[in-house]
Amino acid sequence: MQNTLKSPVVFEGVGLHTGSDVRMVLRPASAGHGIWFRRTDIHIGNAMIPALWDVAERSPLCTKLVNQSGVSVSTVEHVMAALAGCGVHNALIEIDGPEVPILDGSSAPFVRGIMARGVRRLNAPVLAFQVMQEVTVEKDGARATLKPADKFEIEFHIDFADAAIGRQSKRLDMRNGSFARELCDSRTFCRQSDVDAMHENGLALGGTMTNAVVVDGDRVLSPGGFRHPDEAVRHKMLDALGDLALAGGPIFGHYIGERAGHSLTNTLLRELFHTPGAVRTVLCDEAMAARLPGQGLVFSEIPNVA
Repeated sequence: MQNTLKSPVVFEGVGLHTGSDVRMVLRPASAGHGIWFRRTDIHIGNAMIPALWDVAERSPLCTKLVNQSGVSVSTVEHVMAALAGCGVHNALIEIDGPEVPILDGSSAPFVRGIMARGVRRLNAPVLAFQVMQEVTVEKDGARATLKPADKFEIEFHIDFADAAIGRQSKRLDMRNGSFARELCDSRTFCRQSDVDAMHENGLALGGTMTNAVVVDGDRVLSPGGFRHPDEAVRHKMLDALGDLALAGGPIFGHYIGERAGHSLTNTLLRELFHTPGAVRTVLCDEAMAARLPGQGLVFSEIPNVA
């Protein structure tokens, strides 16, 4: 069955890139509504923005959605990952600015807020996307692939020159609440040189050592260090889940990212939906629904970091 929230959830914080204060409310929605953003600070014109792959601007820094009127909301990947990881298929996200609050740089605050309010089942089957043939996209030495599978898996491989990160690989079956247990508390990471360059260009104005893990060579500059030895690759998997959630429903498939980012994952979705025979829509029966992310999630298993 499709799911929504039992009651509204409020989040307040600053935007990573804008540095401005933001208030965001996740609200319940009816079956078939899907995930939509509404800019409450926009009073003239269309303030509604669908959380779908074909309105995403491809960017290496974050995922930005733009409607036909040019109204946008950016850095949506962490809240989209939380909704997908908690098995929420329908929600209205009201936000009073152009960027989702970064909070601690992970999805854990969103997951804990959603699960504290609870998820409500709706009387309608889940519409999912089943990958039927392998699709791959590549750019500048990075690659993203979706392969057929009877469940949803994420596999990721990264390789950074900074010894604090280096080479990391991880593969997860996303059933049984694994997103909340394994990925949701993993934070955005960056190199100190990248931070300096972004600040010089007026970017990452809301970035701090507490909402991102900053590394410099073999040193971790953020207080407390990593939450996991492989937190970097876990965060890349978190981002991939959020970006793939823009399909408009859960995916049955095996995603493989090799040095991939937001832009390439969105390109992969475009290739999937534009390739004849590569994907089909399915109405999930109970057995299929039991294999979706969010099923089996237990509140006590969510990392207590938010």
